[in-house]
Amino acid sequence: MSTVLDTLRNAFPGRLLNCEERRGARIYCDAAPEVIVDAARELMDGHRARFITATGTDTRNAVEILYHFSIDGEGAVVSLRVTLPKDRLEVDSLAPLIKAAEWVEREIHEMLGVRFRGHPDPRRLLLADDWPEGSYPLRRDGEGGQS
Repeated sequence: MSTVLDTLRNAFPGRLLNCEERRGARIYCDAAPEVIVDAARELMDGHRARFITATGTDTRNAVEILYHFSIDGEGAVVSLRVTLPKDRLEVDSLAPLIKAAEWVEREIHEMLGVRFRGHPDPRRLLLADDWPEGSYPLRRDGEGGQS
């Protein structure tokens, strides 16, 4: 596992922070938003990782997105966390690089209001067509839907 960790730390000095290995084969890194696409590419090209999913969470002051990758050959799971302040909920999309990211990014956009720059198909996925624009069901700051 330390090979993956060392590669990430060396490839993105100062842009991947708090990288650590936990519970054996789990690696977590905080990623600056501008590095997420390059870090994902490094994992996929350099370590033959595959994208598992992404999850989004409202932490009151920010929205965190965790991008999860599996490196099957090493039995590792790498999670890259991007923290977006509520006044700048925007990050580059992984969908042009990873087709499987399309739907989960659409879901995170609808539920939390994150805009994914460069997403090939940003239309609604889950909410009804008449759902109010700018209302996000999983937001904790009053921007959610019905209470």
